Amino acid sequence: MDIIIRRLEPSDYEAMQKVFAGPKVTWGTLQQPYPSVESWRKRLTEIPESQFWLAAMVGDEMAGQLEIQTTPNHPRRKHVGQLGMAVRDDFQGKGVGTALMQAAVDMADHWLDLLRLELGVFVDNEPAVRLYQRFGFVIEGTLTRYAFRAGTYADVYAMARFRQE
Repeated sequence: MDIIIRRLEPSDYEAMQKVFAGPKVTWGTLQQPYPSVESWRKRLTEIPESQFWLAAMVGDEMAGQLEIQTTPNHPRRKHVGQLGMAVRDDFQGKGVGTALMQAAVDMADHWLDLLRLELGVFVDNEPAVRLYQRFGFVIEGTLTRYAFRAGTYADVYAMARFRQE
């Protein structure tokens, strides 16, 4: 499978809705189920310069997305990027997450000058935890009852990766 990583465009709102409409994506992220196309159109209308959104494309299909959120106007945290990622249900386990993480780490290390990347992941999302660990992320702690998901409270690992000097 040929995976192309590119910058997300505002015109990708329908594809983003399709990524986030899957039950596995809803289960593994903080998004609500049944996202509307209109909500994604509004969200992508003006992407702030502090957000870097990547799309993983397989042919004409968006297979996944990743966001790096930075805080350049916060002097004490401008060295940090926060990651969020989702891989469409029918593309999970096919290398899309790996391709997105490779691109994100390269961007953070070589273009954005980020020393620390951080993310949160549900503790029972073992494939995602393994993926992040392969890219040097370590578990820094557990956030107990962090989010309400599918009728119960779920714990999240706080994970981070430091750029190797």
